[in-house]
Amino acid sequence: MTSEAQLAVQATRRHFFGKAAHGLGSVALTHLLGRGLSEAAEAPPPGAVSSGLPHFAPRAKRVIWLFQSGGPSQLETFDPKPGLARLRGQELPESIRKGQRLTTMTASQSTFPLVESAFGFKQHGSSGAWISDLLPHTASIADDIGIVRSMHTQAINHDPAVTFLQTGAEIAGRPSMGAWLSYGLGSESSDLPAFVVMITQGTGGQPLYDRLWGSGFLPTQYQGVKFRSVGDPVLYLSDPPGISRDRRRRFLDTLADLNKMQHDEYGDPEIVTRIAQYEMAFRMQRSVPELTDLSGEPEPIFDLYGEDARRPGTYAYNCLLARRLAERGVRFIQLYHRGWDQHGGLKQGIQRQTRATDQASAALVQDLKQRGLLEDTLVVWGGEFGRTVYCQGTLTESEYGRDHHPRCFTIWMAGGGIKPGQTYGATDDFSYNITEDPVDVHDLHATILHLLGVDHTKLTYKFQGRRFRLTDVHGRVQNTLLA
Repeated sequence: MTSEAQLAVQATRRHFFGKAAHGLGSVALTHLLGRGLSEAAEAPPPGAVSSGLPHFAPRAKRVIWLFQSGGPSQLETFDPKPGLARLRGQELPESIRKGQRLTTMTASQSTFPLVESAFGFKQHGSSGAWISDLLPHTASIADDIGIVRSMHTQAINHDPAVTFLQTGAEIAGRPSMGAWLSYGLGSESSDLPAFVVMITQGTGGQPLYDRLWGSGFLPTQYQGVKFRSVGDPVLYLSDPPGISRDRRRRFLDTLADLNKMQHDEYGDPEIVTRIAQYEMAFRMQRSVPELTDLSGEPEPIFDLYGEDARRPGTYAYNCLLARRLAERGVRFIQLYHRGWDQHGGLKQGIQRQTRATDQASAALVQDLKQRGLLEDTLVVWGGEFGRTVYCQGTLTESEYGRDHHPRCFTIWMAGGGIKPGQTYGATDDFSYNITEDPVDVHDLHATILHLLGVDHTKLTYKFQGRRFRLTDVHGRVQNTLLA
């Protein structure tokens, strides 16, 4: 077929689907324009309408994911191994390693000396959860969180491991979890996006790419909206000088008419997305400044989160903003905090990280609880993998480092139907292999979706001839974790 003939076929196809009464794009556009453009952002997403979601009564309405990028060491946080002190400097037994792969950073080491944690552990709360002395604030909410010591993943390096946690696949290009939920469940808010992303500033560490909160092959309206810490929280939020609110409204109405003409001609669903995004941006011009104005927060709140909560771009500020977003009906709130990648200088490095995050993480749970929001808000804390029991590099009297370890790591969850005060799963005496109740990344995703009322096997999207889902062909709901 000639290129001219192919173009004619494509144009005819676009015209047909653009005019079809039951075409998804037409239905969505009619719904948006029929309500009036000023109300367009209130329209539920096509996915939520066509899929009949939620599939069953949800325990949680929203998720706040406190992602600790770099891989926090489970040995220094939630998985104590006191027996390692008497083994310090000895070789990791081959019976424990079992020939498992190493990263290129330690594969050339001639020895793999065991090293215990430099920090103590105590039991806390009526649950008796073991939590490191590095995390006194998290220890104070021990009875509100469920600790999972038996997480494991496939990837051994940062980018594929983070991508796997965020999208359910190690290879880039799949929709993020937030995009899946935005597509399937939409937002409870008419003035804010369903999916918001914030990154702690000034921490360094491994790079974070926009694709981690992208929509992949889903329509782009479901991607995360990244809030900035300097200037307008969202780019182009402020009108140019001399443009009034009424003039902006007239401009958008005219632009929507032009876009509708294009949609009628070509039937491209991305045109519907464009209209919806313009309308959401118009609404956010009022909602976002109110959201980020913390002047009305009482002093006890800043005492709870810490003084850093007054400074945009800090982890504490983002945690406080996450609570305010949850109050306003945002479906998925993703916080990223980098700098947990301690290949060397672990003692000082992990102390910096816990000082920056411990108080605010615990404060978020306490704040949600005192407002009655924790019962339907799921909070998740954790990184992309754990750390090795052996030292990377030279083990000295006062210093050590740990390499990446995907075989086992720890996360915690709170609220949203999670059983509080539980420590689930176990590892061997070296925190190297899981001995009880393994939980893989697909299981975690399936469980989170279940808490939101979604059957993970039924939230799908057809792309390139097959139906994809967040959990691919895997995933088991971990019912033991549920209250």
